[in-house]
Amino acid sequence: MEATSQGDAAAPRSRREIREAELARAGKKPRKRSSSSRGDGRHAAPAGHAWVTRLTVLGSLAAATIAAPLVTDAQASHGGTPFDLDTQPTGPSTLALLEQGVDTPRTSSAIAAAPRDVRVEASAASRSAERSPMPDCDADAPIDGTNGQLADHSLCNIWQDGEKLRADAAVALSGLNDAFRARFGRDLCLVASYRSLSTQYAVKASRGYLAAQPGSSMHGWGLAVDLCGQEYRTSDVYGWLWENGPAYGWENPPWAQRGGSGNYEPWHFEYRPGVEEVSVWH
Repeated sequence: MEATSQGDAAAPRSRREIREAELARAGKKPRKRSSSSRGDGRHAAPAGHAWVTRLTVLGSLAAATIAAPLVTDAQASHGGTPFDLDTQPTGPSTLALLEQGVDTPRTSSAIAAAPRDVRVEASAASRSAERSPMPDCDADAPIDGTNGQLADHSLCNIWQDGEKLRADAAVALSGLNDAFRARFGRDLCLVASYRSLSTQYAVKASRGYLAAQPGSSMHGWGLAVDLCGQEYRTSDVYGWLWENGPAYGWENPPWAQRGGSGNYEPWHFEYRPGVEEVSVWH
């Protein structure tokens, strides 16, 4: 039918209005809809809620960024930080090193074993006398006496108890010993130096062909020394003596070297200027 009543003219046009009309006919009051409800059944956020949420997140991030360094500083003040090492550092602190000083590292064995290239004339021995390594010994003292029977004023005691040499040889060897001590931190070790005539006879009796004829030994002139085993059996020490000894007039003579005309005696060193002088006398 095309004709309708007046009430029908106001037919509801939405599902909400239809629902409200049905409830009115049933004598029920419609529930008030929350402003946050949506027509599709989902709840919409209250006005401005989205902006509040975003501001809250941003504010939290900013607070965390500002607070992180503050927490780190607080932890550091109590001895712990997020950057602590897994293991504690060892060794002295920089302050301790500055206060105590640092010893010079020792030279490696390879470098220490390398002989020094010392190219100095034998006159260095006389220069060492000028430096007076033995101020109580006169290197120019007159040489009086014979082999194994030198006068007391022709001899000087050296650093090792009971050992002595002719004055000029003693001064030169003391200069070498000073350099040796600077290099190795100790004195050169000797087993023999000047030998009296009676001592030469005793040595000859005990060593036979290994000892010179009494009255002919350079030990009897106070011009020779025999080194301890620790000196000639240690490569770096003996290499140093071999290279530096001649600068002070002391050397292992050719006859005592391997293949020389005499017995092989690497321990035997002689004061060459004195030996040459004695050779001229004879």
